[in-house]
Amino acid sequence: MASATEALFAQPLLLLGGAVIAAPIFRKLGLGTVLGYLAAGVIIGPVLHLIGGSGEILAVAELGVVLLLFIIGLELKPSRLWHMRRDIFGLGTSQVVLTGLALTGIVMASGLLDWRGALVAGFGLALSSTAFALQLLEDYGDMNSRYGQRSFSILLFQDLAIVPLLAMVSVLGAQGGGAEQSPLLEVAIAVGAVIAMILAGRYLLTPMFQIIARTGAREVMIAAALFVVLGSAYLMQVAGLSMAMGAFLAGVMLAESSYRHELEADIEPFRGLLLALFFIAVGLSMELQVITDNLLLIALAVPVLMAVKALAIFTICRIAGSSRNDAIQIAMLLPQGGEFGFVLFTTAAAAGLFSGAEASLLISIVTLSMALTPLTAMIGQRLLSRDSVEKEEMEEDFEGAGSDVLMIGFSRFGQIAAQILLASGRDVTILDDSPDRIRQAATFGFRIYFGDGTRLDMLRAAGIEKAKIVAVCTHKKEITDKIVDLIRSEYPDVRLFVRAYDRIHSLELRARDVEYELRETFESGLLFGRRTLEGLGATEDEAYEIGEDIRRRDEERLRLQAQEGILAGRELMHKRPVKPEPLIKPKKPIQTVEEDDKIPAA
Repeated sequence: MASATEALFAQPLLLLGGAVIAAPIFRKLGLGTVLGYLAAGVIIGPVLHLIGGSGEILAVAELGVVLLLFIIGLELKPSRLWHMRRDIFGLGTSQVVLTGLALTGIVMASGLLDWRGALVAGFGLALSSTAFALQLLEDYGDMNSRYGQRSFSILLFQDLAIVPLLAMVSVLGAQGGGAEQSPLLEVAIAVGAVIAMILAGRYLLTPMFQIIARTGAREVMIAAALFVVLGSAYLMQVAGLSMAMGAFLAGVMLAESSYRHELEADIEPFRGLLLALFFIAVGLSMELQVITDNLLLIALAVPVLMAVKALAIFTICRIAGSSRNDAIQIAMLLPQGGEFGFVLFTTAAAAGLFSGAEASLLISIVTLSMALTPLTAMIGQRLLSRDSVEKEEMEEDFEGAGSDVLMIGFSRFGQIAAQILLASGRDVTILDDSPDRIRQAATFGFRIYFGDGTRLDMLRAAGIEKAKIVAVCTHKKEITDKIVDLIRSEYPDVRLFVRAYDRIHSLELRARDVEYELRETFESGLLFGRRTLEGLGATEDEAYEIGEDIRRRDEERLRLQAQEGILAGRELMHKRPVKPEPLIKPKKPIQTVEEDDKIPAA
């Protein structure tokens, strides 16, 4: 019992310690965190033998890939996915088919496997690693570049291709024994599961999150998010699809939901940790004995695999209209084998298409190609033509991602300010933590996202790093201050436009170095006074000039008060104290109390 408990704590400590040590070192060396995690896994497992049996760890760590695909799905509205259909089914199909046939021919020519085993090996090696490629794109900040989107389209089709490939294994394996289930039936079940996912996402998920959001319990929202991701992943796995595909579909179904940013922020910590664990587990799974026993064969097979895939992908992308630079970057990003190859080779070995030793050999080739991917991606960056190295960013079609203005708070003040911005054609990402306000605004056609602006992860998910201006329009002073302080500490260079509660709050915000602040009642009070003056017979121009004089005096008072204290600048105020005429003469002279001696003006 004691040993089991020790193992329960010792293994996570080793894995976390390896990640904490290796990732910063490799990042500092410019090799990327992915290679650091791989190195940590190799040292902990095959080299020092501190952890054995990586199968269970890898199974748990694959949830990192699942969560990654869910977050990517949240960034892709169905309309955007439909817009990418040519890349997904054109580029993706061409890559899998052409690369698979080429690698099948090479394996058959080598004489290592018969035609059935060569077919499985060739198409299994044609699949690339979604986890590695997307993590590198994220590290480079190129997810929304043209080559990043095309790379993702190819990867997405590869995830879809696992279904017919597994069906192919069943058919080929059936020649040595009866098939448990018709491939057509498997495809029908998979299609039915996808349709069920789409219907559930359209009619069940958003109402469910509306109900949960009303509770105000963040932990319940996190639990619901994980339930949706893991539940959809499990449903797809039962139907014969990959878990990652199920999570991706769930993300797409929620991409237009007001709760998108909240879900992304809740899932992100789990995604990052589990994905790091996945890369470490890949390192743990490397069988050094298999590599040493077949050193010459693997030393030849890995570069051949990567060269064939890179050449095929480069050629296909150029034919599809990609620039030379984009084609190079895609080819050098996707030359490795993928994690779905592990599944395919293990299934093929169980079906008798090749031996367990041959499956281990193929898995070792895939693992080593993964380990070399960060290096090939770096080489790809160096091969770019220097006369056209600019990154061609795609025009983002994701509402709320990368907008010019991130507005936090959508009460009356924010609604009026947003009208001006939207009327000018500007995109505005709006965050608000009131489910009722979001639902009411949706009836008028507004796109508002549910989220707490006092959370750093939420601000990141809402695109604060891309926003040109952050407009804080929350109506509670303490909430506003918390948001301003958070942004100032994490993003000191961001431009802050803030709604102030009163005069003292304006001074406090100026001390926090916000670029612009405005008291919520100042402009409306000025306008009200001008209209009242016009009602008494003053001309519009006269009333306007008086209002502007008040504005100038107020600004000068604020400047003096910021330097000398709240009582400074009283002489700039227009004052005509009212002296009441009582019906009964007072016994003592009345001493007039000026308003400014009591409290500062609003």
